[in-house]
Amino acid sequence: MAMNAYVSIGNSDDKLTQKEWMMFIRAVREQLRERWDFHGEWFSAPDSEWQNANWCVELNDVFPERVMRELLRNLASSFGQDSIALVVAEPELRSSSTDFLDE
Repeated sequence: MAMNAYVSIGNSDDKLTQKEWMMFIRAVREQLRERWDFHGEWFSAPDSEWQNANWCVELNDVFPERVMRELLRNLASSFGQDSIALVVAEPELRSSSTDFLDE
């Protein structure tokens, strides 16, 4: 089974103006969509004190995890960010007949 990558960016420290934040979101989204199968995206609530954007993509052999790490490093640097969060995990598919507490 392919590995999924979860990418999270934030602007809770308000380093970026609203326009810069929008451009950062767009840049990350475009780079992810160009290289990996896109599973989804979600954002913090508009009235939350935290500003976050998150994506889930499926890694592939053409653009492996090391490519993503380098891409995210470059994006963080380009937008003056200290970091971008990345979680890489193998999805666990569970059937409705499986008890989640059995393991």
